[in-house]
Amino acid sequence: MGLYGNPELTGKERFFDKNDVIVSKTDTKGIITYANRTFGQIAGISARDVIGKNHNIIRHPHMPRCIFKFLWETIATGQEVFAYVVNRAVNGDHYWVLAHVTPSFDLSGNIVGYHSNRRVPDKEIVTSSIIPLYDSLLKVEQSYPSPKEGMNAAMAEVVKLIESSGKEYNHLILSMGG
Repeated sequence: MGLYGNPELTGKERFFDKNDVIVSKTDTKGIITYANRTFGQIAGISARDVIGKNHNIIRHPHMPRCIFKFLWETIATGQEVFAYVVNRAVNGDHYWVLAHVTPSFDLSGNIVGYHSNRRVPDKEIVTSSIIPLYDSLLKVEQSYPSPKEGMNAAMAEVVKLIESSGKEYNHLILSMGG
């Protein structure tokens, strides 16, 4: 659920400058500990108002849950991950990002949080590759009686895609459209 309830989706896309970077940091549970001004501007939220909130406050309902499952499983092992993500602004608008999420470590090497930099994605890749893929994953997720079963079935589809590509996930994502 969004920060200010669950607004109707507007179908309107928001854009940000290709030189801007949306930055946020969370603890290991996904609670926001830092958000930059660009985060607040594009999401329509004061950056200080999101501190202490779960990062899923900007989750768009058309974003496959299995992608977040893969992302969280990957960063929890100490690896970085890249992902195309559609987020929801407070007013119901949406915006696409190419996210780069990395774990943050303490001096002993323990994961203490996560750092995410999000940039403007290539619109052609989003339109031609990501939206059709995410639509198919959502259909799989929604075809099961329980959200968990649907997410796991869609996750199996992601694993098949990665295996059939012969690439690691991050390489597959970064090579789309090229």
